[in-house]
Amino acid sequence: MSSQNSPQPPAINYVAGFLLVGLAWGLTTPFIRRAARDHNPPAHPLLARDDVKASWLKSKFYGAFFAVIDLLRNPRYAIPLLINLTGSVWFFLLIGQAELSLTVPIVNTLAFLFTVLGDWWVDKKVISRDTWIGMVLSICGIALCVQSKSS
Repeated sequence: MSSQNSPQPPAINYVAGFLLVGLAWGLTTPFIRRAARDHNPPAHPLLARDDVKASWLKSKFYGAFFAVIDLLRNPRYAIPLLINLTGSVWFFLLIGQAELSLTVPIVNTLAFLFTVLGDWWVDKKVISRDTWIGMVLSICGIALCVQSKSS
């Protein structure tokens, strides 16, 4: 906990933190999804062994293990995942400093907005009129939250 005499960081630090976390969470999601969707894992000899095939638990465990390892070896998946997880560390640091009741909705809204923009950029998805309206309303809701805390 900080004392009342400790100086507060400038507001631009919080804004930058919110934007970085929102970017790290939202913009990486379409890249992670595309890499996972396009991933074609190689066959693993261990999964073809008779003792593994005979055991439901072994086949599921080894199958999941190799699926995770194969995805993490794929830079198209691993790099966006690393950036996304870095955003989680930034968020953890941010909630220790900023107002919690503002940090969570602001960051999650920004993550949503950047996910929509990332889908448009990565997958060339068209952003519908309703989605644009939802994005504007989300920003207005955040503005109301910030305004209510400052008054």
